[in-house]
Formats: sequence, C-alpha cells, structure tokens
Amino acid sequence: MKKETYPWVAIHRLSMPEKSMQRTRMGLLAIALATMIGCGNNDESGAKQGQPPGVKVALPLSQEVTEWDEYTGRIEAVNSVDVRARVSGYLEKVNFKAGDKVHKGDLLFLIDPKPFTAQLNYAVAELERAKSRHELAKNDLARAERLFRAKAISEEEHDARSKGLRETLAAVQSAEANVSTARLNLDFTQVRSPIDGRIGRELITAGNVVNGGGGDATVLTFIVSTDPVYVYVDADERSVLKYRRQAKEGGRGSLGEEQTPVELAVADELSFPHQGYLDYISPREDAATGTVTLRGVFANPDELLSPGFFARMRIRASAPYPAILLPDRAIGTDQAQRFVWVVNKDNQVEYRTVVLGAHIGQSRVIAEGLKPEEWAVIEGIQKLKPGIKVTPERISLTGPDGELKP
Repeated sequence: MKKETYPWVAIHRLSMPEKSMQRTRMGLLAIALATMIGCGNNDESGAKQGQPPGVKVALPLSQEVTEWDEYTGRIEAVNSVDVRARVSGYLEKVNFKAGDKVHKGDLLFLIDPKPFTAQLNYAVAELERAKSRHELAKNDLARAERLFRAKAISEEEHDARSKGLRETLAAVQSAEANVSTARLNLDFTQVRSPIDGRIGRELITAGNVVNGGGGDATVLTFIVSTDPVYVYVDADERSVLKYRRQAKEGGRGSLGEEQTPVELAVADELSFPHQGYLDYISPREDAATGTVTLRGVFANPDELLSPGFFARMRIRASAPYPAILLPDRAIGTDQAQRFVWVVNKDNQVEYRTVVLGAHIGQSRVIAEGLKPEEWAVIEGIQKLKPGIKVTPERISLTGPDGELKP
C-alpha cells in the first residue's frame, strides 16, 4: 500500500523554526533600542543634574513696623430709635420719604388731632369751672371768718367752709393736670424725630389706625444715627492684658481713656483705610466665652459705614520698632521649626533656622536667625538642599506685601 503524503504538513513543519528565529531577532532589536534610549536619557538627566538650579534671592526688607491685632465685629449706630405712636388714632399723614436724612424735631407722622383737640377744650372748660368754685369758696371763707369773729356762726361751720376752700383748690389742681395731659396728647399726634439720623421706610401707611402707649404701641419707622459709628469686637483675655500694659507703659492711663488707635476695613476692602480710637472696654469678662467686649469709634461723614455691616477692626498691639521682613513664601517648615535658605558668597545655600515674629501684610518679621545683609532665597526653595550650588537671580523686595522687582 502506497503511503500518502500531505505537502502542507511538510511546509508547516519547515516554516516554524524560521518564524521563531524572526521573532527572536525582533526581540533583540527592541532590547537594543530600549537600551540606547535609556542611555540617552541618563546622559541627558546627568547633564541637567550637573547644572546649578536657578533661584531668586533678595535682601530682607528692613523697616520700622507696628504690630496690629485683627478682630471681626459689626458696625452699630451710636443712636438707634424705633419710632412708636404715643397716642391711638387714625394715621392721617406720612411726612417723609423712605431713607431721608432727618433732624431732631422734624415732623414725621400726623395722627388725626380732632379728638384730642376736643378733649383739650373739655379739660380747659373743667378747669374754668374748678377755678370759679374755688373763688366762691374763698369768698365764703372770708365771710365765715368775719361772722366767726362776731360769734355769729359756730366753729364747726367755720371749719367746714375752710375745708371747702381746700377742696376746691385741689379740684383746680386736678383740672390743671387734666389740661396738661390733654395738651400733651394733642402734641403727641405730631410724631417728630427724636434724633438726627437716617430714617427707614414707613412701616404703616396713612389711613390705618395706630395704637399708642404701652408695650403694644405701633412701631411706625426707625431712625439710626450715621456719624460717628461704633464697632464692637470681642478680644481674648491675654490681648486685653497686653493692651492695658502698653497703655500704662505709654503713659496713656487706662485702656480706652486716651483714645487708643484702631483701624477699620469693611467687606470689600483689603487694607484698613478708616481711622478711629478705642473708647470703651467692658468692665467684666464674659465667663462663657473668655472674652472682653471692646468698642471703637469711627467718623463716617460720607455714610459709607452702615449699622449692621460686617467689619474687621484691628488694634495697635505694639509701639513702632525696627524689624527685618521676608515674604511668607520664602519661609519653609521643618516639623516644628521654621527655616530659610541663605546663599553665601560662593553661591552655596545654607539652611538657617529662624524665629518668626508678627505678620505684616504678606510678610513675616524675622525675629532671630537672619541678618539684614544676607541674601535669602525667595523663589525656588523646593529644589534646595544644604551645600549645593545655585544660580542666583538678585531681586529686591519693595514692601511688606512681598512684591518683587528685578
């Protein structure tokens, strides 16, 4: 029997080794290319590492500074009044526009005066009647005294007429009081401004009946004074003690007595353009919060400051003193300590531990660890380590806000 052959099997068996060799050659070529690329990268990295990193350096800013403590609070009016009706009646007229500037004594509302005019007329008539009775009683007593001296009337009748005179005198005084009350009520129908200030909107319009007197008296509007204004803040116990000691050391007496300087900024202000003084410190600490209330007074001629506004108030916390400053971004943190990098004359960086003082703008006072003539690294501190050489670019600091100039 003839053995059959299958050509495709033979071809397949012959092609397998060739394909394996081809794959091996391709793998070796890929490894060689990767090695060449890696070597090229290492050479390039090595070249970059051999170059000193570039940094910006500057001399610390030396200037006289004053420390301030900042607090948040609210603006309040020096005088604030809820205008209420003092008599009940029909509201006849509103005599102002909402938001007007008003002065003490200006007419604001008019309550119908006709009923109160009638009451006043009645009280005046009753007073005249009481005076007439008093005159008659006075004449009766004069006749009774003459008759009593002539023994024409008894002592009892004389006493009765004497007491009758005193009774009519009391009636006159009562009638005069009623006249005064009626006149006051008539005056109260004209609701006038009790203070100078800015008035709010009318809370009740003409044509309504209002209630007067007592706790349920109708609130008609409100008025707040605008110049000056108060700002109340709460300071911690340590700060208040510091302010008091500084006031005594400066010969100013007690805190708040000699106009301790304060400054104010409202919500859209970054600086503190409003100048004022501290005029009040609470005589008692709030035991629940451990704070003491302080009050600043600020002029407000342009009425920029409105009662109820959020405000930041700062209080002078030190006398002016010379200091050196660096921007916050030039100061590093190493666990619990702060440090800066200093570039020496050989362009090598030195690790320098520093003691920080107060914040002045965007800068910090360097209390210890840095000299005014030393060049500190301002930008590029992340890539530094002690002893390495750098390529410094010298710049200058222009102010405590940390601005730079080449």
